[in-house]
Amino acid sequence: MHMKRRLAAAGVALGVAAAATGAAYTAQADPAGPSASTEPVTWTVDGLTAADVAELETLGFDVAAEHGGEAQIIGDETVADDLRALGHSPEFHDTVYKELGATSQQDGTYYGGYRTVDAIETHLQDVADANPSLTRLHDIGDSWLKTQNDGGHDIYAICVTAIADGDCEQDPDSAKPRFSLIAQIHAREIATGEIALRWIDKLVAGYGTDAEVTDLLDTTEVWVVPVVNPDGVDVVSSGGDDPVLQRKNVNDSAGNCGSSAGIDLNRNSSFEWGGDSSNPCAETYQGASGASEPETQAVEDWLRALHPDQRGEGQDDPAPDDARDVFLTLHSYGEYIIVPWGFTSDAAPNDAALRALGADMAESNGYFVGTNDDTVGYSTSGTTDDMAYGELGVASFTFEVGPDFGNCGGFFPAFSCVEDTLWPENEGAIMTAAQAAAAPYAG
Repeated sequence: MHMKRRLAAAGVALGVAAAATGAAYTAQADPAGPSASTEPVTWTVDGLTAADVAELETLGFDVAAEHGGEAQIIGDETVADDLRALGHSPEFHDTVYKELGATSQQDGTYYGGYRTVDAIETHLQDVADANPSLTRLHDIGDSWLKTQNDGGHDIYAICVTAIADGDCEQDPDSAKPRFSLIAQIHAREIATGEIALRWIDKLVAGYGTDAEVTDLLDTTEVWVVPVVNPDGVDVVSSGGDDPVLQRKNVNDSAGNCGSSAGIDLNRNSSFEWGGDSSNPCAETYQGASGASEPETQAVEDWLRALHPDQRGEGQDDPAPDDARDVFLTLHSYGEYIIVPWGFTSDAAPNDAALRALGADMAESNGYFVGTNDDTVGYSTSGTTDDMAYGELGVASFTFEVGPDFGNCGGFFPAFSCVEDTLWPENEGAIMTAAQAAAAPYAG
């Protein structure tokens, strides 16, 4: 079985689970149901404590979502048998791969039309070349493979604004307030990169014809990194119509994890790092140290170059009411708008203002607004949104795009869902975030 099925994770979990329980067993597939296939599916396991979820992650299970004692775990029937051996009762929840329908798939695309990293890079360059008065394209760092001289990619950010002298420079003392957005820090969250590209295209196409876009670009710099984790996206797209469930980057230096190698870039930030998994084979492996990964370093250095430091060093120091700038990171899935903090259940010092702006955004997409505790139900350390808010005072939010079920749900929604559902429901919410960049805490 090649890497696109990521079934090595099941083998890791099986071996460790057997050792942990002191019992060996033979997995028996049920030939009758959908779970008899080696196709990965999503299983629901309920009645879990936080310690149970942490144990499952330590054992190498791919815990895709968790809330209120119920977890969604990805894998085939072998994974379900591993869970049963640990005393759990997994139930089939949904397919991972969706019905693609009729597509007009082009070169440089996969899974019905999602763009590869090379195609995304070409698109960004084309946009920059065609719109010199509105855009500047910046190389902000390297992927892990590129640092190893083994292929890889540059990481690109594009700035979009009506360019005047001094605009679109990587300098926090900018004349205009800034809105920054990143996507695909988790490679398998494929709809997020496409939404980021549609946001860029909306801006360059609308300037001078769309009053809302024109006003935004006359007053605000908009910065977008469509793909933070390009090596990981290469792995995802290598599966074609069966994309690989690659979440992390591809740094395999921490141990023999097979296709489960890599570091979770959204647990690797230098801010409040160290509370997530130390197991190199876990999907939430935080890395050897904060900001150990070149992709993390690139994004953090870029954020520091864009946004002035507006908050004190204490956890309870608020950003002032006149602080500027908004940062948004796109993830999948759950239909949430998440506000800091992620690393603690304590309220952020600007909690009320963050929730208020989140509610304004939710008027467009209908997503539920809250902290990690309110939404996904678990804490996260070393995340990019906590870093942007915690270190710099930028009003920061995570969008969990799409539902957890159905053809437009999960990590691999059908490509038609991007244009028909996921982009339209988030277009207004992203615009609201960008329009708030001058005074996000003013209310």
